[in-house]
Amino acid sequence: MYKYMISDLFRYYGKTDAITFIKAILVNRIFRFQCVLRMCQSKSVLKYLGYFLWMCNRSRKSIMLPRKTKIGYGLYIGHNGPVVINPAIVIGNNVNLSQFTTIGSNHNKAAIIGDNVTIGAGSVVTKCIPDNATAVGNYAKVINYNNPERYIHNRWTDV
Repeated sequence: MYKYMISDLFRYYGKTDAITFIKAILVNRIFRFQCVLRMCQSKSVLKYLGYFLWMCNRSRKSIMLPRKTKIGYGLYIGHNGPVVINPAIVIGNNVNLSQFTTIGSNHNKAAIIGDNVTIGAGSVVTKCIPDNATAVGNYAKVINYNNPERYIHNRWTDV
């Protein structure tokens, strides 16, 4: 759980020191939401603290990201959401989600988002997005496999 939080911190700020972590918790409500989400997914006693904080967290009204969603290292949610995600979705490492993004399922098959993926603003994703892709639109289509890392800053590589 700790490594996931640090990877998210690195994606937002490019640093992983304690001062940056404290500033991020105090200032960035999306990062704070992600930390609580990661706590809920832990297997330690912190899970119960995470559940309590989850119930108190107001960000879960604009970011509907269920606690059971499988998320890789280094998730970045841009522009404070809103984001809606189906609980059966699997999200890979170093994924950027822009504002007004919806990720769901199609014909009872949940989408799988690969590693190093950027999903553009206002996108509705119902199909799998492969690794190293940029997808946009309603319904989202992969528009680019060329150099998606130009949108993925501070990539977490210690997987």
